[in-house]
Amino acid sequence: MSKEIKGSTLALYRKYRPQTFKDVEGQDHIVSVLESSISDEKVSHAYLFVGSRGIGKTSVARIFANEMGISINDTYEIDAASNRGIDDIRELREGVRMLPFDSKYKIYIIDEVHMLSKDAWGGLLKTLEEPPSHVIFILATTEFHKVPDTIISRCQVFNFRKPSDSLLKKNVVDIATKEGFELDRGSAELIAILGDGSFRDAVGILQKVLNFSKSKKIKREEVEKITGAPKTTLVNEYISAIAKDELEKGIMIVRKCGEENIDMKLFTKLIIQKFRIAIILKYAPRLEKEMTEDLSDTDLEFLKQLVKEDKRGMLRSPALVALLEAYQNIDRVFIQELPLELALIKILGQNEEK
Repeated sequence: MSKEIKGSTLALYRKYRPQTFKDVEGQDHIVSVLESSISDEKVSHAYLFVGSRGIGKTSVARIFANEMGISINDTYEIDAASNRGIDDIRELREGVRMLPFDSKYKIYIIDEVHMLSKDAWGGLLKTLEEPPSHVIFILATTEFHKVPDTIISRCQVFNFRKPSDSLLKKNVVDIATKEGFELDRGSAELIAILGDGSFRDAVGILQKVLNFSKSKKIKREEVEKITGAPKTTLVNEYISAIAKDELEKGIMIVRKCGEENIDMKLFTKLIIQKFRIAIILKYAPRLEKEMTEDLSDTDLEFLKQLVKEDKRGMLRSPALVALLEAYQNIDRVFIQELPLELALIKILGQNEEK
């Protein structure tokens, strides 16, 4: 870990990978059970870790092995994506029979286990049905539905939670600080949003930003430029078009995003987050401090002014529902701008009918 390659996308993620259970964030429901099983000496022979990519499944597996006192010589990591055939499983089964080198147990961590072939599943099942007492399996998958029920029934299943944007933000701020950088509120939140529920992806984006930043104090505008994320001005202009009942202006903004090849799903997510805050500022102003801590002073003033100007009541929950529907539909259409255009027509069209 000390020999990190400068500029590697994953360098910081490896450098700050959790080393103990205390370092694991957002998975308390799993950590507490694993710790208890070790202390009570009630360890299962097979575990199945389920969850999206980059949220710590492999890290927790390694920590578990370390806490069990299993040496590196008795820890085997297998990538099922590239070792998915029956011959690979046969080799594994032969190795399983051998006693550990210098530990009480041997542990096999099989990542992306859903990639195994049908024959390989059959071979693995035979081992899980009658496992040697000195072997522990930890299977990890991002696609639980592809794991056969016969395998699931022989494992203790742990579902890993996706970290919230606030937890991702805290993580990247802490790492940036340790690396000698300072993230402003907006830049930290944007990196967290871009991470999309993945510690690994969020830290990878942070790595890119730190590598190309020209300053130790990083602002949101610089993150937008380096990552190609939608500019705050475009997000604000779209929300303003809704608040001011300007349908044509809103559609032109969406069209501009399309021409600039902006990720429409990310653009919509940024709109929804800011639109939500605008509604809270309007109907629950006492929550301003709690809800706006991630906004820049400029954005906060923009939303406050927009709320004052919203005489026609455009900043309401039905509009937010329409935007959420647009977000859900983006992956289903071949014209990515269409859901946001339809959302505008639905929101402003409903207003016209009244």
